[in-house]
Amino acid sequence: MFRRRIGAALATVSLLAVAACSPGEGVDLENNGGTGGAEASGSGETLVAAIAGEPDQLDPHKTSAYFSFQVLENVYDTLVEPDESLEMQPALAKSWEVSDDQLTWTFTLREDVTFHDGSEFSAEDVVYSYNRIIDNELTNSYRFASVESIKAPDPSTVVIKVSQPTPSLLSNIGGFKGMAIVSEENVKSGEIQDNPIGTGPFVFESYTPGDSIKLSSNPDYWGGAPELGGATFRFISEGTTALAGLTAGEVDWTDSIPPQRVAGLETNPDVEVGKVASNDYWYLALNQNREPYDDVRVRQAIAYALDRDAITQAVSYGNATVNQLAIPKQSTWYTEYNKYSKNLDKAKSLLDEAGVDELNMGLMVTTQYPQTVTAAQVIADQLSKIGITTEIRTIDFATWLDEQSQGNFDMLMLGWLGSIDPNDFYYNQHHSEGTSNFQGYSNPEVDKLLEAGQTETNLEKRQEIYDKAATMIADDASYIYLYNPDVVQAWNPNVKGYEARSDRAIRFRDVSLADN
Repeated sequence: MFRRRIGAALATVSLLAVAACSPGEGVDLENNGGTGGAEASGSGETLVAAIAGEPDQLDPHKTSAYFSFQVLENVYDTLVEPDESLEMQPALAKSWEVSDDQLTWTFTLREDVTFHDGSEFSAEDVVYSYNRIIDNELTNSYRFASVESIKAPDPSTVVIKVSQPTPSLLSNIGGFKGMAIVSEENVKSGEIQDNPIGTGPFVFESYTPGDSIKLSSNPDYWGGAPELGGATFRFISEGTTALAGLTAGEVDWTDSIPPQRVAGLETNPDVEVGKVASNDYWYLALNQNREPYDDVRVRQAIAYALDRDAITQAVSYGNATVNQLAIPKQSTWYTEYNKYSKNLDKAKSLLDEAGVDELNMGLMVTTQYPQTVTAAQVIADQLSKIGITTEIRTIDFATWLDEQSQGNFDMLMLGWLGSIDPNDFYYNQHHSEGTSNFQGYSNPEVDKLLEAGQTETNLEKRQEIYDKAATMIADDASYIYLYNPDVVQAWNPNVKGYEARSDRAIRFRDVSLADN
């Protein structure tokens, strides 16, 4: 028999609220833009976007918070970037070539690109940015695992040499703004975390902690000056408040939407709703550096005890798809897998085999993602059916990240957002040396498969590799996968040129605000 009680006290479940009000009430946004004749900047009006949380910082190489990247998507550029189909297209690099042996990538850069402070962009900025990530072993350093050198033979050329064929290189350097090209002076001055300088379509203007970030249009943007005069990102975690602002015309765009409100919004003629299947996934992870979670039978028992349909309905009201692996069905890399259909008898049997009884387990979730708080209540009830008492620990996101990195958890819930290449879904999270393998998973055969997947250029063979790796990862319950959520966003009809994207990139560079 195994008994264990979590030492930390159960935190009170609480949601952050901003200017709480009931649906339909107006939200005082202090004339920060919107469609109600608010201030204009540059060539057009300022768009007001209500996002569900506040950035932890604005250094793209150091943050891992989605709320940061919602803003930074509009401030920074990468060498290449994904289009609506998640295929890589030119960005700061206007073209590239790969050598016959697949070991040398040569990028030709755009000319006449400048940073927001007026300094010229060149190949040396690319070299500095990538070496900063590598040398400081920052979060995304694993994306350069095969890179031997990054050089700038002239101001408009970057040459990346790799030690082995790396079919995911374009995705690695362009998949999201965590791989942005930054200004060395901005970094060395220490201002990048609070006053970022990029080459993107919008210029950082101001940051009011707890309230908003303001951007203005970049008239010198290489892709053409945005039609908007600027964009103001308001931090409104309470979805009813954000929607009240939207319907009152004081917010132009939001993704802070209670899932139970989506169906009603879709029938509202005064609101445009963008809803697309995402590449995101939500999961549970058990700390394998602690007993009894180092026993695969215990992890599997928990996987068998879950009713994913009930969890998904509770958190998304149907705006998600149950999945027992990471990669969603719409991806060409999808793998069919359905081992863990709810089976309480199987779950109890596995716990008996592992000698586990009367298990008290902590589940760490965060107020920054309210769906984790909701899901935790459902999960706790489901696990009680197999004799597991779940103590829910609800904390702010910064603390959550710190506790995860220190291994101070039994089980946690969160999601991975915006992955594109199969390597993004599995290597960093499940290779024994992966930088995000906080659960402590190690399987030598999986390591070999994931390493092989990084170098295999034949698509059919690469698919077979990831099919095997994904299946083994799920069999071992390294993560217990739950669902792939939809991207759901809403905006006023006078917002023109905006499209919801499956990678959740919030791009306002092609958006305009029409007259009422």
